[in-house]
Amino acid sequence: MENAMACPVNHEFDPLGEAYVADPYPILSAVREEGPAFYAPAIDMWVITRFDDIQSALMDPKTFSAAVGQRPVFPLTGEARSIIKEGFHAYPVMSDCDPPRHTRIRRHNQKGFSARRISVLEPKVWAKATELVDAIEPGVVDLVSALTYPLPAYMIFTFIGFPDEDMDMLKSWCGNRIAFSWGKPTPAEQRDIANNMVNYWKYCEEFVAKRAADPVDDFTSDLIRIHQDDPESLSIPDITNVAYGLSFAGHETTTSFTGNAVRRLLANRRQWDDLCADRSFIPQAVEEVLRYDSSIPAWRRITTGKVTVGGVEIPADAKVLLLLGAANRDPGHFGDPETFDIHRDDARKHLAFGQGIHYCIGAALARMEARIALDLLAQRAPGMRMVEDQDFDFPANVSFRGPRKLLVHWPE
Repeated sequence: MENAMACPVNHEFDPLGEAYVADPYPILSAVREEGPAFYAPAIDMWVITRFDDIQSALMDPKTFSAAVGQRPVFPLTGEARSIIKEGFHAYPVMSDCDPPRHTRIRRHNQKGFSARRISVLEPKVWAKATELVDAIEPGVVDLVSALTYPLPAYMIFTFIGFPDEDMDMLKSWCGNRIAFSWGKPTPAEQRDIANNMVNYWKYCEEFVAKRAADPVDDFTSDLIRIHQDDPESLSIPDITNVAYGLSFAGHETTTSFTGNAVRRLLANRRQWDDLCADRSFIPQAVEEVLRYDSSIPAWRRITTGKVTVGGVEIPADAKVLLLLGAANRDPGHFGDPETFDIHRDDARKHLAFGQGIHYCIGAALARMEARIALDLLAQRAPGMRMVEDQDFDFPANVSFRGPRKLLVHWPE
């Protein structure tokens, strides 16, 4: 760390670096202890490290705009930009949108995420999770491909209303989407991902048009009915944007969340055994995983004006990385924060779902899916053990984290 004109600069901090991708938490704790904010040339972002400052930023959308949330971290090639320009017409609606548009769109989406719709979905989650677990055979199993990837993907697609027969095609189009906006893809990868995004966008346009002509009982149809009652408040392009964005966000993060949960619990065997003996610990375990190893350890903002954070001046139009993972282990807010403990009573204070107007709209659904997955695993495979000495592979990007594979010994 060095100071230049009273502006702290950290030339070593790189969330795409090998050490960070393998395990960011020692680095997150170190930079949090060094100071509240600094500039990271590797990603051309200002970085905020501490709980109180990050919470304040999340609660201040006028100063910390969400507009940069899904923009590519690094410039795209001309070929990728051309593909996107010609066939991809999404625009900001929620996670990368500010009021007043954000307020209008989110209000309507919250109706779709009503307690009624979530409760209707719960037995479907149980049924799908049971079907997936029933298909697992004894031996070494990749739990990501067997359970933690297909379950959230199926459920969010079902929630939106996409037909079952389209699931595999849609999942293939989601492939490597994280790298496009949050990583550093090669030119060839950019081209392939851009083409997939165009295909997915066209699919969503056609799907929403079909629902507009014939609404049924699903989330998209709920939005269509809102549009029919008040076309000015929610347009068809708005609904297409929501369907597109939600179908990605609603399964990638929950896949990582559930994978992180199983990994941390099996690595702390006594706590896994406690949970299996008393499944009432599952809600606490879910919150502790969100605190200790969130699937989104960092998120982005951009400043609308000059702002001071912890005595550090951040300029206007500065891209900002909020280190949620560092905040969630801030000793000023959590006792013994580096210890994974499902019995702690302060875990739910975490910032894993954000705060303020952009608090994750799917938080209840994500919690429910993770709870059901852990409940079913505790019932059906309490003797499950993680394969020792396996090399975990995490996608290199600034915002999302979860194992691509999780090998376990599935019991007889």
